[in-house]
Amino acid sequence: MVEQIARRGFIGGALALGVTLSAPARAFATVSTLTPYQRRVAASAVRQQVRLAAVVSHHDIVGVADFALASSEPRMHVVDILGGTVRSHLVAHGRGSDPEHDGWLKSFSNVVGSEATSRGAYVTMADYQGKYGASIRLVGVDGDNSNALDRAIVMHPAWYAAPDMVAKFGKLGRSEGCFAIDPAVFGDVLKVLSGGRLLFADRIGISIG
Repeated sequence: MVEQIARRGFIGGALALGVTLSAPARAFATVSTLTPYQRRVAASAVRQQVRLAAVVSHHDIVGVADFALASSEPRMHVVDILGGTVRSHLVAHGRGSDPEHDGWLKSFSNVVGSEATSRGAYVTMADYQGKYGASIRLVGVDGDNSNALDRAIVMHPAWYAAPDMVAKFGKLGRSEGCFAIDPAVFGDVLKVLSGGRLLFADRIGISIG
């Protein structure tokens, strides 16, 4: 359903959004307060916004999860497209993506029951009260994450995604494929990312331009 909507409205939406975001995209490329890596993350956010213009309700904020980094690193990036800022937080990956539990994502999976992280773009839905408290349902809009709703893949707070886990063990705990975030910051993430915004997950890394 979401993919059908995307195909019908993609061309016009992408062109309109491309014009809207052209100035912020240029600004991200030159903002001196951002590191080269942050500029690459921001560029990825803008590209995904243009690609999925027709299925995203709000184009101001994009979440980018970079699973090229270890779980000990802040790799959930909240990109303010209009404001030109990038804020980063810890986020856990799925145990099926890291069976050795060494803190590094080895593989993505879209298979029900895999307990792995899925790559691709998600549209966030309204928040709801779940097992971990306030959480955000996610709709996968790419082939690599099309089972997100069936797998109950969401964003939620979790104790095992807090900084003290890194201090004690050098890595975070693992989820069942959900984007688990430090409870101390999850409220702020929920405010800016829920309700029809874009979350993109992949390996970004330092080599992406």
